[in-house]
Amino acid sequence: MKKRQPSRRGFLRSGSALIALPMLESFGHRRFASAAAVVAPPKRMVFLGMGFGVTADRWYPDVTTTGTEYELPKILKPLQKHKSDITIIQNLMHQYSADGHSGSTFWLTGANRYAIPGQSFHNTVSVDQVAAEVLGEQTRFTSIQLAARGAGEDGHGPGNSLAWNRSGKPVSGLETPVAAFHRLFSGDNTPLAVQQVRLQKQRSILDTVVSDAKSAGRMLSKSDNEKLGEYLESVREIEVRLSKEEKWLGVEKKKPTSKIREPEESLEGVEEIRMMYDLMVAAMQVDATRVFSYRMPVNSMIESLGATMSAHSMSHYSEGERRNVSQSRDTAHAKLLAEFIDKLKASKEPDGSTLFDQCAITMGTNLSSVHTLKNCPTLIAGGGAGFKQGRHIVMDDPKTPLCNLWLSTLRGVGVASDTFGDSTGVIKELFADG
Repeated sequence: MKKRQPSRRGFLRSGSALIALPMLESFGHRRFASAAAVVAPPKRMVFLGMGFGVTADRWYPDVTTTGTEYELPKILKPLQKHKSDITIIQNLMHQYSADGHSGSTFWLTGANRYAIPGQSFHNTVSVDQVAAEVLGEQTRFTSIQLAARGAGEDGHGPGNSLAWNRSGKPVSGLETPVAAFHRLFSGDNTPLAVQQVRLQKQRSILDTVVSDAKSAGRMLSKSDNEKLGEYLESVREIEVRLSKEEKWLGVEKKKPTSKIREPEESLEGVEEIRMMYDLMVAAMQVDATRVFSYRMPVNSMIESLGATMSAHSMSHYSEGERRNVSQSRDTAHAKLLAEFIDKLKASKEPDGSTLFDQCAITMGTNLSSVHTLKNCPTLIAGGGAGFKQGRHIVMDDPKTPLCNLWLSTLRGVGVASDTFGDSTGVIKELFADG
């Protein structure tokens, strides 16, 4: 006769047990006590825009030494300890670039400013926003845009942040660490019922706007209807945002594992950038969002390094003080990025990996130096996109679309895209050994 395996329920029935039994293996404990599978940590994307270019004849590695054996230029030496985890790519550019004072406006889009006849400005959706549509579905904030305060000769060009929506309109950014801190971590003490009423009023206003716009559309010309269509697209984006806010009503914002203090209002330049990096790390720790872009300060940065000239004046460097300031700026960026990587590597995920392992980071700009729009400075880092890091890559074609990198990054983090901008395909060298 086949021996029956004892069961916990049967044992309890057979006697007058008055205390709970321990979970014994003979009662099938193995089936119930097996550890739940650890969920794979999410992928993150970080885009760091420098605005005006770099000290071009000092920033790029020697083009004759590619692969893993290249030497980091002196001004990038603060990144030496992370050399195996970063890659510098040369010969990427946007074929439509025509504005030598816009290092950020088209950096994440690759758009042709003059694509529409009769219009002096046109842009398209930025790669971070395409990624956010997928990576941001489960987070409180679909994406976070950080920006330098104010405007002027900062070398970034039109736009408030690096991000542009599906209609090619600028996405607003948080201009100070204080604003970013409160957006990410401060709670709303307004009673829930009041918050709900506030959202409902906003919805009602949008409903009225859409209704009136559709009525007006019947009397408009084709050109005006196209403009109206762009407007309604922006309205739809607001509707999506309101729906997300409604979903998170009453859900308390999580606090990061490493307590972060409220930034001081006076932070500018180097310290401002350092704090923004800290806020990004903290936001990743609580999974507040998975897509970040940062339009970094330029004028205030060089001022914080002791320079008295404008960023525009610095960018037209020659031998002497201007070059020295430009090189100091580059080295400061390298040091700040190294610190950022340190903190990402020190922050562990539940599966034992680090935040850095799950991040796809790009630092760069649409300008090389002065007004040069070729060979966009491009440094990538992190394991989030599955790239083989630790290399210097020089593309064979000096006009390789920068959008090929954006397409590669999208696919690398799991965002299905057939194309992006003027891309001609992925950069195969990023996924291959060598």
